[in-house]
Amino acid sequence: MYGNICSTCKTNIKLAKNIKKLPFNDRPYEKLELMGEGNLTNSELLAIIIKTGTKKYSCLDISQKILSENNNITNISDLEYLTSLSIAQLKRYEGIGRVKAIQIKAVLELAKRISNVYKDNNKNKIRCPKDAFKIVFQDFLGKKQEILKTIILNKNNDVLSIITNYIGNCDKIDISLKEVLSEPIKQMAHSVILVHNHPSGNLKASLQDRNFTNNVIEYAQIFDIKVLDHIIISNNNYFSFKENNFI
Repeated sequence: MYGNICSTCKTNIKLAKNIKKLPFNDRPYEKLELMGEGNLTNSELLAIIIKTGTKKYSCLDISQKILSENNNITNISDLEYLTSLSIAQLKRYEGIGRVKAIQIKAVLELAKRISNVYKDNNKNKIRCPKDAFKIVFQDFLGKKQEILKTIILNKNNDVLSIITNYIGNCDKIDISLKEVLSEPIKQMAHSVILVHNHPSGNLKASLQDRNFTNNVIEYAQIFDIKVLDHIIISNNNYFSFKENNFI
């Protein structure tokens, strides 16, 4: 029994070699215990998930490498970039195999679900376009297709529900007006806010976007439903039809 080292012990030894290269107060595990998780950087938290490094790189080196990649190709935050990575893309980083990639995706999905539970347990009221953006923007992080959502509101501008109407291709949404308004009609909505994303990063409202919005407004009036706004989301920013006097 003593002649062989079990797989768990081997993992712990490998982890210790990687982490012991760092000053004690900079080691993610010790830092979290001493200072709390809120005091760790994104790369330090990711390093704990990655757990082990390679002969060349510690788990912190690997996490910093992953999170810094977005600086070269986009203007989104490091966490948005991490969320957008597929399992295959994560595996391209040295030290990230199939299991680690799956673990990272699982933690990100868990974080998203926790956020949604918090959102569901705290009734949302829409007072301005930014409120609407804050409620839904996480649902669009990392998405490569255009997605249309409808925020359904009561007369007090409390959110009754948020539905996904359509998931299209990279630059187009093709949906009938009836499909957009069928759920608000069922829920006897007082008003709605349309939200969709531009994966290209361009926040400018296209002619198609404007025509679609005007058509929805006209159709919604038949059922005494107001269209308060149409919000376009890209990266970590938004464009509001209301704020820009398009509605």
